[in-house]
Parts: sequence; C-alpha cells; structure tokens
Amino acid sequence: MSNNITLKRDLSLSHVVTMGLAWMSPMIFFTSFGVLHEGSGGMLLAAYMLAFIAIVFTAASYGQMAKAFPVSGSAYTYVTKAMNPFLGFVVGWAVLLDYLFSCIIAVLMFGINLNAQFPSVPPAVWIILLTAVVMAINIIGIKTSANVSKIFVLMQILFIAGFCALLVYNALQGGITAGLDPFAAGKGVSFSSILAGASLVCFSFLGFDSITTMAEETKDPKKTIPRAIMVIVVLAGLMYFATAYLIQQMYPSFSFASADSAGFELMQSIGGSVLASVFTFVIIFSILSQGMSSMTTVTRLLFVMGRTSLLPKTFASIHPKFRTPVFNIVLASVISLSALFISLETAIKFVNFGALTAFLFVNLSVIFHYIVREKGRTPKDLIFRLLCPLLGAGFVLYLVTLLDVSSLLLGGGWLVFGLLFYALRRAKPAVHEAPGAEMESAV
Repeated sequence: MSNNITLKRDLSLSHVVTMGLAWMSPMIFFTSFGVLHEGSGGMLLAAYMLAFIAIVFTAASYGQMAKAFPVSGSAYTYVTKAMNPFLGFVVGWAVLLDYLFSCIIAVLMFGINLNAQFPSVPPAVWIILLTAVVMAINIIGIKTSANVSKIFVLMQILFIAGFCALLVYNALQGGITAGLDPFAAGKGVSFSSILAGASLVCFSFLGFDSITTMAEETKDPKKTIPRAIMVIVVLAGLMYFATAYLIQQMYPSFSFASADSAGFELMQSIGGSVLASVFTFVIIFSILSQGMSSMTTVTRLLFVMGRTSLLPKTFASIHPKFRTPVFNIVLASVISLSALFISLETAIKFVNFGALTAFLFVNLSVIFHYIVREKGRTPKDLIFRLLCPLLGAGFVLYLVTLLDVSSLLLGGGWLVFGLLFYALRRAKPAVHEAPGAEMESAV
C-alpha cells in the first residue's frame, strides 16, 4: 500500500445524504420509542420539535466549518484549524470514542436482534458475520458502501411512509381519538418533562456529523457537505414529526409492557404479526447500513489522524487498488468484535460522551474562526456565526449536565489515556508529515 495514493472522490450529494441517514438510522424512532415516550410524558411531538430546534444550530455550525475547511477529519480538523492543534487532538480523540463505539453498537444490536429471531444461533455468530460483511464492503470502496446503504435507507423511508399512510387510513376511518390538536395530550405534562424528553430525543439526530469525515471523497465538498447536513437533519425531522404526531393522535393512551420492546408492541397492536415481522426485517437491515456507515466514518478519521502524524503513518496508508484505508478498516473491524463481551449500555455511554464533546467544540470553533480570526462583524456573521453557535453550544452543555457519573468517568478515562498517548508521541523525535498533510494544512 502506498501513501502516494489518494482517496477516490466518488460521492455525490445523494450518496453523502444516504451515508448520513444510514449512520443516523431513521428506524431509531421505533427502537427507542418506549424510552422516549416515557421520558417526554407522552409528548413525543413536542420533544422532537424542541430537539430539532436545538440540534439545527449545531448542524449549521458543522456546515459553516465544512465550507471553511472542506477536508476530512470532522471535529478534529475544525478545532485544530480554528482553535488549537492540541485541543484539536483532545476533541479528535473524543470523537474517535464516539465513532469506534458506534461500530460496536451496530454489530451488537445486530447480534441481539437476530438472536431474538433465531434463538438457536448464538449472538456471537451474527456479530462475527456482520463484522466480516461490513469489513469486506468497506474495503471494496466507499461508493459500493454508499450504494448498498442507499438501498437499506430507502427501505427505512418506505417503511416509515407506509406506516404513516396506514395510520392516516385508520384516521380517515374514524380512528383519531385525540382530535387534531398536536398538543392536546400535553395537559398535565410540565415543560420541564418535555425538555427532559427533548434531551433524550436529541440522540435520534446523531449521525449528521459523520459525513464531514468523507469530504475528500465527495465531489465539490464546500457545497455538497453543508447541503447534505441540512438535508439529513430536515428529512429526519420531518419523518420523526409525522410519525410522532400520528401515533400521539391515534393512540394517546398507548401502553406497553416493556420500554425496550415498545416499538415492536406498537407494530403488533396496529398491524398484527405481519406488520411486526416486516418491522423486524427492516430493523435488521437498518442496523447493517448503520454498521457500514459507522465503519466508513471511523476509518476516515483514523486516516486523517495518521496523515497529520498524531497516529503512526500506517493509519494514513491507502490500498492502491481499492483506494480505501484497508489497514484502518481491518483494525476497526477487530475492535468491533469487542461487541462479543461489552454491554450495550456501556457502549452507548461512550458514544454520548464523544458526540457531545465534538458538538460543543465545533460550535465554539465557528466563533473562533469567523469572529475571532476572520474578524467577521457583519449582521450575517453576528447572527449565523456568533449567536447561532452560542445557542448550539449552550444546549449541548445542558445535555452534558444530564450525563450520568459513569458516562463522565468512562469518557474522562478515555481522555486521560489519549493525553498519555499524545505525550508519548510528542516525546519521540519529530516525524515528517505523510504526503497529503500539506494539502490539509494549506486549506
């Protein structure tokens, strides 16, 4: 493998949007339905609307930084360029936590769901199988991964559209029980409860940031990446709004035996065993597409960190035939096998810590780049590059306060390990930057 080989710029707007939606997995609405329904006091629509308003500020900040630095690396690159290289490493190390454990969560959920359908086959078999499939597809090329993901994302969108159409049909038959007022069910539910629900719902939007790691494989990334970010967030928001509204109006008093299986119970209640079976089928493939997108994301971040010598140069190597970072893909696949012994709860805590750290500092990097360094003082700068990022950072800080102690301890431990690694790397003799780093530093 040669470092003189560059990543292949193959991705169009539709490819990038697909990869972001695959990482986000719109079906998360149903897999987390019980927890979110309880957390928002049944006011899912209001919770989703508040979460959308909050997350769109951070999404806009990612778009602003993607225009300024249209290269791979996501929050790591943005904070390094706009604020400080050391701080960039800290944020990049935290993001690595998010992306690595997203891969683990995908294969772990795949094993759990398939084992539920086929109890005679141990979860370990499904975990190893999915890891091998995801690794092979990612090695072949990012366009192949995007095209496969496109099929599975389309399946999710069609399922959600069909589900909403079924509810509308039932409504036309006289099925609406709560009237048309979307907030009628909120009587007696405090705003603090809805806000707490919104903080949980926010995690349904995680994934839009992942596409910024694919900038160097995207055509015209300065325009494509910011557009794709907003398309992903808006499209996901519309799907969540429509589904939450219809369920809330049709089944305002819906109850479930278990919060973990509430989505499945909802399907059985509305469409019987047939709808429940189709639901399970789509869920399985949504997890597969999430695994492929997560693998792409983490391997590109490792590539950039290797190219700038924060990691060994091996991480910046690209296969001459496939033009993908094969070493990173194989390594991430091996790490994904930790799903064989790690719990889903622990993995989610790691992801939450890494994602919120990245979101906070990307909002701040917009201010440092455009307002502090570029000295932007126009009304547009003050609104979109100062006020909006401040609002985004403020909400993220609120989410950080909601993390439990174990999440903070796990994340803090990871950062301490990263700082020790950074100190050891800095103590070694200077290493020349790999070819391609000068392209990034010139931006």
